[in-house]
Amino acid sequence: MNFQQLRSVREAVRCGFNLTEAAHALHTSQPGVSRQIRELEDELGIALFARAGKRLTGLTGPGDHLLPIIERVLLESHNLRQAGQEFLAQESGSLSIAATHSQARYALPVAVQEFRGRFPHVQLHLRQGSPKQVAQMLLDGDADVGIATEALADYPQLVALPSYRWTHSVIAPPGHPVLQGPLTIDRLARHPLVTYDSGFTGRRRIDQAFASRAIKPDFAITAMDADVIKTYVELGLGVGIVAGIAYETERDTQLRAVDAGHLFGINETKLAVRRGNYLRTYVYAFIESFAPTLSRAVVEEALGGGSAEDIQAPEAALAY
Repeated sequence: MNFQQLRSVREAVRCGFNLTEAAHALHTSQPGVSRQIRELEDELGIALFARAGKRLTGLTGPGDHLLPIIERVLLESHNLRQAGQEFLAQESGSLSIAATHSQARYALPVAVQEFRGRFPHVQLHLRQGSPKQVAQMLLDGDADVGIATEALADYPQLVALPSYRWTHSVIAPPGHPVLQGPLTIDRLARHPLVTYDSGFTGRRRIDQAFASRAIKPDFAITAMDADVIKTYVELGLGVGIVAGIAYETERDTQLRAVDAGHLFGINETKLAVRRGNYLRTYVYAFIESFAPTLSRAVVEEALGGGSAEDIQAPEAALAY
C-alpha cells in the first residue's frame, strides 16, 4: 500500500469517476491511475469502485465506507510534512486564504498588511470565490483559512469561528429621497434596488426582511461584490444595499450611506479552517491579526472539539 494508490482513489472520486481527469490532476497517465486503484483493491481484497466494463460508475458500499479513512490518512500525511517543515522554518512558507470579494476587498487588507510586516518570508496567496467555493477550497486542501459570512458553518468537516459582526447600509446619491426621513422597508420598496446575489454577503437577511412584510421588492440589479453595486447606484439605476464596511467616505464621494441594521439585523462573518488540519505558527498569527478574539488557545480548543458558541465576535469598525 502506498500514498499514490490512496491519491488515485481520492482523485477518481473528486473527478466524478473520470480516470482521464484524475490522471491529469495527478500528473500521470490514465492507465497508471487505473493500475494504482486495482493494486489497492487487490491488497484490501475488496472492490472500492463499481464498474461498467473499464469505466468507473461509482463507489461500492465498502468504497463509500473506506473513502473517509483514505482522506484522513492523506490529510495526516500532509500534517506530518507540515509539522516537519515547522521546525525547519518557523517564519517561512506559504499561506493560502480563500475569501469572498467583499472580505478580500474590505476586511482583509489591514490584517494582510500587518501579517506581511511580521512574516515577510511567507508567501501569501489570496483566492476569491463564492461562500460555497471558499468552503470547497478548504475541503480540497487548496486553502488554509477561509473567510465568508455564509456557508462555512454548514460543513461538519470545517471549524467555523465567529470573527466579526456587521450590518448592511443603504446607499444612494446625495439628495436621494430614500435618504430623507426614517429608513423603513416600505420606503425602500418604492425604489429599484441594487444589491448582492443570493448566497452572498447577508442577502438572506435582506430577503427575509421584505418577506416578513409580505413585500416583493424590485431587485433591478444584483452582483457578487459591492464595487459593482456602488457603480450602478452612482449611475442612478437604483438604491443600493451593501455591507456597512463597503462604504468608504473618502472614496465614495458620490454616495451617501445610512445604517440599515435595524432593518436587516446583524450579520456574522466566519473564519474557518479544516478540522484536523495542522496549522503552522504563522497561520495562528494571521487568524489573530484578522480576528483578535481568535487567539491560538481559542482556535486550538475549537479544533480539539470545543464549542465556538461562547466566542464573542466584535463589531466591525464602520467606514462612515
